[in-house]
Amino acid sequence: MAPLLVVENLHVSYGAVEALKGISLYLDEGEIACVLGANGAGKSTLLKAISGLIPITKGKVFFKRDELNHVPSYEIVEKGISQSPEGRKVFSTLTVEENLNLGGYSRRRYKNEINEAKERVFVLFPILSKRRRQLAGTLSGGEQQMLAIGRALMSSPQLLLLDEPSLGLAPILVNQIFDIIREINQQGTTILLVEQNAHKALGIARNGYVLENGALSTSGSAEELTSNQKIQEAYLGGTALKNYRKP
Repeated sequence: MAPLLVVENLHVSYGAVEALKGISLYLDEGEIACVLGANGAGKSTLLKAISGLIPITKGKVFFKRDELNHVPSYEIVEKGISQSPEGRKVFSTLTVEENLNLGGYSRRRYKNEINEAKERVFVLFPILSKRRRQLAGTLSGGEQQMLAIGRALMSSPQLLLLDEPSLGLAPILVNQIFDIIREINQQGTTILLVEQNAHKALGIARNGYVLENGALSTSGSAEELTSNQKIQEAYLGGTALKNYRKP
């Protein structure tokens, strides 16, 4: 069976600055893969390129064997890819429910599917059901992150791109978010996760990719990356993950 997502020799530039330098990766249907790296390594740029939010300079992206180069971002959503961006970027002056409705805009002709997707989000994030008429800008940081993920789920994606879902959250909320990410995956959604919390990311991922200065420095299974001394020193505090659980 062909991989769900294939990225081949991807190059992206911002003017004269090359942000991605020949990145290649793939995801099989149903897996979680994580992308690790320091700030400025190119992680968010990678997700934006897959989503069609920034142009690809060189290389190709395939989703279900269809090439995505030059495909508008809204069509990429319709094909089955959605993204929860870094920094949440909720629409602060709209209610929780209005934010979710916008996430389902590509499926607006199918009211029953929209309602089913919304109920799924409310089951995953019960607090959003209680806050459905509250302005998104008045939510806590953790609630806004839940809303950002829920909004991305409203298009019923086959592939969910998550950009730093634990950023700025208290440890107890980080645990909750990662439990929900695992649950979303177990319900059948493939996930590509960009995350600086390597402990958490490798704890739920099957495979991982490490970016350095826009280039792919290391890749392998979560177990292999966990036992890699360089990865341990750079991202895991010098020690292997404790209580590692294979998803």
